[in-house]
Amino acid sequence: MSLPSTDALKGKWQQQVGAAKIAWGKLTEDELLKTEGQEQKLAGLIKERYALTRDEADKQVKSFLQKCKC
Repeated sequence: MSLPSTDALKGKWQQQVGAAKIAWGKLTEDELLKTEGQEQKLAGLIKERYALTRDEADKQVKSFLQKCKC
């Protein structure tokens, strides 16, 4: 399964913020909205907030995006 396009993701991101908030409770709704669902921005924020490696943050974001079918 391929990841959604950036444009498609932006359009659905506001609907997915609640699910992202559940997945990453340390992130605020405002922070999640500011990422606009962009994979690299979201992974960077998760990496910073949860003190993860970039690879681990990327894996979490990819998994989340595939599950939400954005």
